[in-house]
Amino acid sequence: MIREATKEDVTCIVEMALIMWESNLEELAEEFEMALENEECVIYLYCVDNMPIGFAQCGLRHDYVEGTESSPVGYLEGIFIREQYRKKGYAGDLLTKCEKWVKQKGCSEFASDCELNNNVSLAFHMNTGFKEANRIICFTKRI
Repeated sequence: MIREATKEDVTCIVEMALIMWESNLEELAEEFEMALENEECVIYLYCVDNMPIGFAQCGLRHDYVEGTESSPVGYLEGIFIREQYRKKGYAGDLLTKCEKWVKQKGCSEFASDCELNNNVSLAFHMNTGFKEANRIICFTKRI
């Protein structure tokens, strides 16, 4: 079952997100709480036996999104399924739910990204109809 997340779900979303992303617990919790208050963002939970086993976060981006031609663009910010529940189509179901949401928000394009070395995410994106738009390496330095 897929349901829209609420503020009461932030702890379990953060727990799953920390498996996927290297981040700070407090920063993630704050980020998800803000997302849940934002009309241009949604987080869906996939539940099995009423237990959240995955989530997808998507939102609207009004700035330029690589490879797109319209604005706003629906953007898959993150998608995660606990390892023991993978390969059952749950992530695809979450993606479909996100795509419906962004269409309802007036978007005609949907985008996402993944790290260059994240082959699992790359395969997921390619297998669900995304087309690669570009590859970049970002740099920073202290000055």
